[in-house]
Amino acid sequence: MFRFHNPYMLYMLLLIPLLVALFIYGNLKQRRRLKEFGNPEILRGLMPNVSYVRPKIKFSILIIVLTLMIIAAARPQFGSKLNTDTVQGVEAMVLLDVSNSMLARDIQPNRLEYAKLMLSKIFDKMSNDRVGLIVFAGDAYIQLPLTSDNVSAKMFLSSINPDMVPRPGTAIGTAIDMAINSFGDKDNKSTGRTIILLTDGENHEDDAVAAARLAAQYGITVNVVGLGSPQGEPIPIDGTMSFKKDRDGKVVVSKLNEDMCRQVASAGHGIYVKADNSNGALRALTSEIDKMQKGELDSKIYSDYDDKFAIFAWIALFLLIVEFYMLNRQNGQLNRINWFD
Repeated sequence: MFRFHNPYMLYMLLLIPLLVALFIYGNLKQRRRLKEFGNPEILRGLMPNVSYVRPKIKFSILIIVLTLMIIAAARPQFGSKLNTDTVQGVEAMVLLDVSNSMLARDIQPNRLEYAKLMLSKIFDKMSNDRVGLIVFAGDAYIQLPLTSDNVSAKMFLSSINPDMVPRPGTAIGTAIDMAINSFGDKDNKSTGRTIILLTDGENHEDDAVAAARLAAQYGITVNVVGLGSPQGEPIPIDGTMSFKKDRDGKVVVSKLNEDMCRQVASAGHGIYVKADNSNGALRALTSEIDKMQKGELDSKIYSDYDDKFAIFAWIALFLLIVEFYMLNRQNGQLNRINWFD
């Protein structure tokens, strides 16, 4: 297997044609100047030590050196070696509420964006764990199955928005049921498993408490992060200065339903934490996850590549030394051999 560790460095190879063009232009300009002094053939006889080939050879060597140095900077790597590493961790399915009420700004910049920032920090702390992601509003969709690839999990966060779930509403129970099924072997007790629910608690679709109770029966805890404030905030309409209104024309105020959140967390044998503009909720949640039983998860596979940039660097250094000792004019002691003319 072959690859470049820094492939973006190869863009510097675009300089090579430009340098060649400048060199050719310089030679043509120099010839035109010589013609102004007289016949080039006559002038050649007047300058016996001048070499017309060596500058071209020196320039060619420098171009090769530059090419080799760029390739070396791109770090070519050949072959691969696979290493396996067994890790101990937990499994966590994240349920993220993406209903329109999550756009309320009682937490800065808004409930949804704050939740995404919080999850990004959680994923950073769960490097040895497996995480999955489900987004929900009136329906629930698996955005990312359980995986140990935390980088991919964080990448999915950036693209999450309320438009991902076209049906309005907040179906917490449906999302919890989907998370339970995502764990695979529900009777597995050797690995700690948890559901992390981030929502404002405005559930209008199903029985979220019953779903959380079912999760607890399978040994899956349900931890809830409440987003918003009990006083509530209006829901802004994207791209406008207006707020969402009901059928009577009154501005809809979305409030954090802490009672619902506490009931779901209690039924799921988990904790409830209220998010604010501090890191208190993050610390409480990560502390709870750290207490869970660590089980043996799928082995992580690492690829070790063998760097070969030194080969190109040594060749470039050798050619650079050759170029340094090569004179632009003919060497009197070597004229008898006349290698370059």
